[in-house]
Amino acid sequence: MTVIVLTNCPVGLRGLLTRWLLEISAGVFIGSPSARVRDVLWAEVRQHAGQGRALLIHTSNTEQGFTFHTHDHTWKPVDHEGLTLIHRPNTTTAPAPSSAKPGWSTASKLRRFGKR
Repeated sequence: MTVIVLTNCPVGLRGLLTRWLLEISAGVFIGSPSARVRDVLWAEVRQHAGQGRALLIHTSNTEQGFTFHTHDHTWKPVDHEGLTLIHRPNTTTAPAPSSAKPGWSTASKLRRFGKR
């Protein structure tokens, strides 16, 4: 079994994959091509993906029963003691500094202490 997931790829690439695989949802292709055809398809995907991203999952003789390859993803597969795991980079950013000055605003001072 082979699964290819495309994100933001050219329509022509989707048409190329439909010759060999079944598109079950937008950008999700499944099928059972031979290993040679799968490798040729993956080479075509990597060549024609443009600004898009691609993910290939296929059965293999591993502990998990499958393996996968990525193209232009920020998440990368890493091997951890024989298991393939996904490394997701830390994308949290510090909160943007507020443009407000520290301390009490004029409106809050008037509410709390009354008009003077």
